[in-house]
Formats: sequence, structure tokens, C-alpha cells
Amino acid sequence: MEAEVLKLFMYCGLGAGFCIAIAASFCGIAQGLGLKAAVEGIARNPESSGKVTVTMLIGLAMIESLCIYALVISFMLLGKVPALDILTGLLGH
Repeated sequence: MEAEVLKLFMYCGLGAGFCIAIAASFCGIAQGLGLKAAVEGIARNPESSGKVTVTMLIGLAMIESLCIYALVISFMLLGKVPALDILTGLLGH
């Protein structure tokens, strides 16, 4: 029983790390592609810079919110991991 609980805590910590790493990397790629497309659009048609900038900022905020959701989920997973003294008590050391 104690080994299964310890595995659960270990997997929660690993899941939190992978969650934020994957979310941050893909959100960064998506934001870079969005910014690239907006700059190319403004370079082709400088008169549309106002509308393109507003749309780009809204899109970047939506992409960033996905990364923030992943951060919240990883914090929730880390909240399931107990303190070190509880873990050592489970192990019997």
C-alpha cells in the first residue's frame, strides 16, 4: 500500500513537470508563428497595422492563457505531493 502511495506522489510530481514543459514549449512555438505572420502581414500592407496588431495581441493572449491553465494544473498536481517528512514516514526511515 505504501509503495503505491509513494508511486502516486512520484507520478504527480513528474506529471506536473511534463505538463508545464510541454505546454510552455508548444505555446512558445505558437506565439512565435503568430508574431511572424503578423509582422509579415504588416510588412505587406502597412496601412493594416492597427487591425493586425489588435488581432495579434488578442490571439497571443489566448495562447498564453493555455500555458497559464497548464501552470495551474501543474500546481494542483504538486499540491498532491506531501512534504518530505510525510514521505520519509511512509518509507519507514
